[in-house]
Amino acid sequence: MELKEKILSSYVAFENRVDINDDVHAIRSKALQNFEEVGFPTKKLEAWKYTSLNSILKEDYSIFPNGEEAIELADVKKYFIHDIDTFKVVFIDGKYSSFLSETTHDGVDVCLMSSALTKAKYKSVIKKYFNKAAKEDNMTSLNTAFAKEGAFIHIPKNKEVQKPIQIINFTTGSDDATMLQPRNLIVVDQNAHVQIIERHQSLTENAVLTNAVTEIFVDKDATVDYYKIQNDHTNASLIDNTYIEQQTQSICSVHTFSFGGNITRNNLNFYQKGEGIDSILKGITIIEGKQHVDHHTLVHHIEPNCESHQDYKGIYGERSTGVFNGKVVVNKEAQKTNAYQQNNNVLISDKSTINAKPQLEIFADDVKCSHGCTIGQLDDQALFYMQQRGIPKKEARALLMYAFANTVLESVKIPEVKSRITKLIAMKLGVDIGFDL
Repeated sequence: MELKEKILSSYVAFENRVDINDDVHAIRSKALQNFEEVGFPTKKLEAWKYTSLNSILKEDYSIFPNGEEAIELADVKKYFIHDIDTFKVVFIDGKYSSFLSETTHDGVDVCLMSSALTKAKYKSVIKKYFNKAAKEDNMTSLNTAFAKEGAFIHIPKNKEVQKPIQIINFTTGSDDATMLQPRNLIVVDQNAHVQIIERHQSLTENAVLTNAVTEIFVDKDATVDYYKIQNDHTNASLIDNTYIEQQTQSICSVHTFSFGGNITRNNLNFYQKGEGIDSILKGITIIEGKQHVDHHTLVHHIEPNCESHQDYKGIYGERSTGVFNGKVVVNKEAQKTNAYQQNNNVLISDKSTINAKPQLEIFADDVKCSHGCTIGQLDDQALFYMQQRGIPKKEARALLMYAFANTVLESVKIPEVKSRITKLIAMKLGVDIGFDL
């Protein structure tokens, strides 16, 4: 049985296993119908021109993991940002782990999507926000049809969360191949502030396919700092769909650090629905082997006097493949827009590949919009200069690549996250630099 047919035949059983309200049931049924019509994305679609899912869709995935294996904190502590105190929402094979988590309802809600979808006190929030930003594309529709568990975060007006929130999904390999579909909903009310760290981590050599959807609503004058750390095994693939709606004078930044995995696809969509909005999208990709990372971004400027800043750096070795498709749309009404987009790539192997496609669609006439893309290799003269001063070639190459990535790292606001990313970069480059950027 092909994966699509297996998913469709599993839907009735899934609906019988979950307790939901009628509104959510209608949303799920419509999403399933849409997925049945369009199926999985193929390279015939322009948005998926450079990324094929054929190799990972051949697996016989378990739609509902059989059981949760016990995990000791000592075994997974290294995957947490444990240098600081944080709230934690942890899932093991798609199921909530109360032992590893630290949630709260003290002034803010950091809890479970399953609770928000079923409990009456969250009904108004779910009705207003659930599936309102997500679009009806292939993989998002599939996630919506099976949306059950994930993180639910609601920050009320004028609240600043005193410590970051970590959302972590572990996969243990209880089945030969596992498919997970986490669904996160984050609502940040007026003048509120939150910092969030997200990670998907496989603990098994078995195949894993994660199809994640996150909706983020940033109200007037609110601030959201979001960090995605992607450093998984080469048997794990991730399709990450993030949809962000911003209101007047809000600031939202998303940093994506992609260091590992088989196929990683990041769909990041910003919709600016007010004036004075600032949207920040930054990323670092360092991959090797036959790894594949695809960044697909959209910033839609709908109202005037807004800004967006995109800065993505990529370092590709061996037979790895990178894709950057960044799109900026400026509506006719969005005058005085300032949109910046930059994608810089270094190929450190003759067999690595980067496909870059920066796009601007501008319908306003009083804007400042720029985009740029570079693809090259390390500067031989700079490398020679450093070697002449006693720096070994391997360390000199690493220093140059650190400097290359620094424009992204310098905007990370959580020092412990910056330190962790610095160490991950050093690990990927195979050196011990001995300092933090």
